[in-house]
Amino acid sequence: MPQTAAPLNDFGMIDIFFKTLPFFALIALGYGAARTRFFGPEATSAITRFVFYFALSAMLFRFSANLTMSEVFDPQFIMAYLLASVVIYVLAIIVAFARKQPVDVAAVEAQCAVTGNTGFLGIPMLALLMGAQAIGPTMMVLAVDLIVFSSLIVILITGSRDGRMRIGVLKTVAMGLLKNPMIVSIALGLAWSAYEMPMPQPLNEFVSILGAAATPGALFAIGASLADKSAERLEVAAWLTFCKLVLHPAAVAFAALVVFDVEPFAASVMIAASSLPVAGNVYMLAQHYKAAPQRVSASILISTTVSILTVSAVIAWVAVVPV
Repeated sequence: MPQTAAPLNDFGMIDIFFKTLPFFALIALGYGAARTRFFGPEATSAITRFVFYFALSAMLFRFSANLTMSEVFDPQFIMAYLLASVVIYVLAIIVAFARKQPVDVAAVEAQCAVTGNTGFLGIPMLALLMGAQAIGPTMMVLAVDLIVFSSLIVILITGSRDGRMRIGVLKTVAMGLLKNPMIVSIALGLAWSAYEMPMPQPLNEFVSILGAAATPGALFAIGASLADKSAERLEVAAWLTFCKLVLHPAAVAFAALVVFDVEPFAASVMIAASSLPVAGNVYMLAQHYKAAPQRVSASILISTTVSILTVSAVIAWVAVVPV
């Protein structure tokens, strides 16, 4: 498990900015490597697959194997995050409809507005910045994003194009969840923890070594994947960036601090996680369904760039706010 970080309220915003800067420097390194063609598209794809299927999965398994179910399943926490996210999701859809966008494009834009890069950026960064106790709340955010919103976009796009809901859509959604290595590794880790099985030393060292590659590998992969992103439809991308980096954490903060009685530290982690930039897997979904992929590409690029400042500001705020 990562070592407990020093309390963030011991630092000012400038200090927190410098603590987050190395994470974004790794993203910039990946971007530069791919932009100069030192890392080609095939290499970027390969390192992304390595992180997604091996390094990140090992890290998530090791983390979850050391957690109890109560640390990753808090109904109040889940309801607060889910309600706030649904509000922003619906707002993004209403704005898209007002611009006369079809359902599939509106669903993609709504996905950009609420789905942050929790797996590749959030878990490694928040675990190191906020300590090992931040892992459970961050995993709850990741689980809601994967199970609820990644399923919802498939249902909306497929249902709108077919004109009705088919049972095959639900089967596709279920198989997608079962094949997602992040969900599988978390489930296996929690099962290991639930049965209180001792972790053999060779296995523990194996997942520790492999999982250690997740943070630098994931951040480098994020940057490399940004190199081929284009900044088209800037006005829409700017709106979606505003939703993700400002409106989403604001709504989550209101739900966690005012509407629901979420435990203070967990609430601060939830707010920090909700401030993360648009997730890369939204682009993969948009590309797969051919629903405004350039718009998503621009949103990822702009939100990741702007988040260098906004994520630091949000983390600094949750460190001092009297929750």
